[in-house]
Amino acid sequence: MIRKSISLSLCILCLSSALLCACSGESATAGNAPVDSPVAASSSAKASGSSANSAQSQDSGSSAKTSSSSKSRTAKNSGKTRSNTPKVLVPEASGTDVHENDFAIIDTSNAAEGYFMVQYLGSNSKVKLRVIGPNDSEYFYLLSGPNIYETFPLPCGNGSYELQILENVSGDKYAVAFSASIEVTLKDKLKPFLYPNQYSNFDESSQAVKLAKDLAKDLGSDLEVIESVYHYVTSNITYDNEKAATVTYGYLPDVDDTLKTGTGICFDYASVMTAMLRSQGIPTKLEVGYSGEAYHAWISTFVKDVGWIDKIIEFDGSSWTLMDPTLASNNSNSAVAQYIGDGSKYVVKYSY
Repeated sequence: MIRKSISLSLCILCLSSALLCACSGESATAGNAPVDSPVAASSSAKASGSSANSAQSQDSGSSAKTSSSSKSRTAKNSGKTRSNTPKVLVPEASGTDVHENDFAIIDTSNAAEGYFMVQYLGSNSKVKLRVIGPNDSEYFYLLSGPNIYETFPLPCGNGSYELQILENVSGDKYAVAFSASIEVTLKDKLKPFLYPNQYSNFDESSQAVKLAKDLAKDLGSDLEVIESVYHYVTSNITYDNEKAATVTYGYLPDVDDTLKTGTGICFDYASVMTAMLRSQGIPTKLEVGYSGEAYHAWISTFVKDVGWIDKIIEFDGSSWTLMDPTLASNNSNSAVAQYIGDGSKYVVKYSY
């Protein structure tokens, strides 16, 4: 149990509203839409402020936010200016490698780019996508509706993937309506985390892309862009307790709506920051996992730059670095540093 020893509230992502079920009717271990509820941080959290590559849990929005102008900025300008032109990659159902039957079309033409696309053709109102990746990793998604192409990542790297379309039979039982097996060899292991997908959906017209461009103006490095976006998100989005309590099964983030309303739950924070950084060509994972018994969403980013943000988040230039925008938006820097510590509280289950 997480002890209530310091007053650091954390937003957690529960699967109760988005729990997805396998064909047998048993509960699946992966889901897409989060419900958040507050817990307290442990006093045993270390305050090393080093980078973390595994995952954790967060806040309820009780603490006052810190403005970006008052935060300590330690990402130094190199003297050069990087281009802030958006680098929005556009998923395509190219039609060169297609698997289909009367129920669905699965277009894997661009699997080497790290994604595939699905269009459901049937009439069932409850349809799921099951992705079984290398090492038997399992991901479940809800499909939004018939005749809509949706994009999904191949997050587990090279290897064999089984893609299944599941239709609801009754209650929580599903049957396989179609399946396809593919072998994936990625052109670049970072590519799955640069494209938009169902959980972080954006295009060139998105406000998130335009805002990221503005925030990246006149900056000298990717690390400075990450810092600028991080400070904007944590200073301008407020945790939505009512939404956390009422969010429904199958909820998907809308990045522009989150920016417009200035409110969201941890899934929204992670989705917005993922979209903004990917649109600037910075590989970003939207991650879901545990901190103790709490289930939560955050991000990890990858850049070759070396440096710190707020003396809390360290980028070493060679690995993925964890960032928790929901936690940072509602707590002081010192509390964030104490809770994140060496990252050992964060245990990644799924990357999108």
